[in-house]
Amino acid sequence: MSWQIAAWLMLGGSMVLLFLGLPVAFTFMVVNIMGAALWMGGEPGLVQLARNSVSSVASFSLTPIPLFVLMGEVLFHTGLAVKVIDGIERLIREVPGRLAIVAVVAGTVFSAISGSTIATTAMLGSLMVPVMLARGYHPTMATGPIMAIGAVDMLIPPSALTVLLGSLSGISISKLLIGGVTPGLILSAIFVVYIAVRVKLSPHLAPAAPPADYRGWEKWRLFVQYVTPLVSIFGLVVASMSAGWATPTESAAIGALATLALAAAYRALSRQNLLLSLRGTMGISGMILFIIVGATTFSQILSFSGASNGLVSAITDRGLSPMAVVAAMMLVLILLGVFVDQVSMMLITLPIFMPVVQRLAIDQIWFGVMFLICMQLGLLLPPHGLLLMTMKGVSPPVVTMAHIYRAVIPYVAISIVVLALIFLVPGIATWLPARLG
Repeated sequence: MSWQIAAWLMLGGSMVLLFLGLPVAFTFMVVNIMGAALWMGGEPGLVQLARNSVSSVASFSLTPIPLFVLMGEVLFHTGLAVKVIDGIERLIREVPGRLAIVAVVAGTVFSAISGSTIATTAMLGSLMVPVMLARGYHPTMATGPIMAIGAVDMLIPPSALTVLLGSLSGISISKLLIGGVTPGLILSAIFVVYIAVRVKLSPHLAPAAPPADYRGWEKWRLFVQYVTPLVSIFGLVVASMSAGWATPTESAAIGALATLALAAAYRALSRQNLLLSLRGTMGISGMILFIIVGATTFSQILSFSGASNGLVSAITDRGLSPMAVVAAMMLVLILLGVFVDQVSMMLITLPIFMPVVQRLAIDQIWFGVMFLICMQLGLLLPPHGLLLMTMKGVSPPVVTMAHIYRAVIPYVAISIVVLALIFLVPGIATWLPARLG
């Protein structure tokens, strides 16, 4: 059987099953069983598939995933997030679109201490959208910034999806985590500027409301008491990785322990909250690990059938420059983001993209950060972006899907511009890992 037929059966079959609505893990299980039977010798192939499944998740490098998720779950269930929002709100004075800017700044802080994108969006959406609507904000101005900054959660460590990408692609997890910091902060800053300018030009989108007048220590109390200690966890995690004091797994353990310790110190960590956090962590981590089982075997079968080498040779033999190849890859990822979720994007493309990246000697950190931005775009792209569905689920009934679609378009455009900027200036993604490494 030719490699072309193998590629169509494996890649085409997985795409068809995903479009039919079969869950990601089961999609790749079906395709893997078919591939093992066809190209790995029938029953011996199925035995090898089972062995690969065990070895794919018995990896120390995957341990940060549940630890990063736990950090976000603890913040969500203990209510510390509310204190962070209050502390930031007291410091931001009267500016156009003040509450929307508070949401972006608070979301950036949550990104630095939470490993769950969905949890950040759900938390900010449930807390802040009703308040903004009650103060006369247009639904698009109330929901857009929260969805946009929720997607940035993927770039700023800790991030479970970044660990997953590093694990599946072979890119250094610690460098990939650090590489997302600068692009994430750039996106956050541009979002703030956009909101201020947009509201300045169209004041009806966010009517001005005078903030509460806090003076002296009372103005800074919540920030010093809650925001500073929680953000210090981010500094601890990044510093321990970049200085070589700890591996990504050990840094994640430090972050999770510090989050639990702070929650206990604030007397917010009850037995019920802890159990809810652990259950949420088990559910999300189990899903991710189950997907990794399918992804690893899928990649091996693609290679065994000859499809991987055939596709890589077909791409590299065309004589395109490395920049042209990377640009085409980014376009494929953006188009895929319209139809499939982020994990599916990784599983379908990485077995083909990474051998090309290695053969063309493309900087893997640069490529990985752009891959993350494309996945971030996938969270926001209509009609099925995951954060769009999350926002609809936590918003009051007055917010329609039409509002949500309109709200997210400017932030998608900004993200594409930043992606293009990083494509043209790779140092934006690579200078911090190189400097700290």
